[in-house]
Amino acid sequence: QVQLVESGGGLVQAGDSLRLSCAASGGTFSSYAMGWFRQAPGKEREFVAAVSRSGVSTDYGDSVKGRFTISRDNAKNTVYLQMNSLKPEDTALYYCAADFKPLFSINRFDTRASDYDYWGQGTQVTVSS
Repeated sequence: QVQLVESGGGLVQAGDSLRLSCAASGGTFSSYAMGWFRQAPGKEREFVAAVSRSGVSTDYGDSVKGRFTISRDNAKNTVYLQMNSLKPEDTALYYCAADFKPLFSINRFDTRASDYDYWGQGTQVTVSS
């Protein structure tokens, strides 16, 4: 069982930056591809970013490409989401998630929430205009 705890959310102004962190425990962190998703009130959960267990491969949702960067530190069991040039439409509850990947899928990841095995409780990001 993997536990995920997000941190780093807050209230910022448009154009500001934030870095979210997600600390994992209870499993072998390097065995999991990691993803960030977000959900705004009244909207479906949206894919934000994903990184393979190796850290080599990444992908981003269209709305955040060029502004957000996902990274991971397997030695610290932590995945990060650097968010730059924040916009009011980025306001949401941000979740991190873990998706077990066998060794032969070391450079793969998924973008569908249903593919992820474990989820954190979320951290709120609010961007004012």
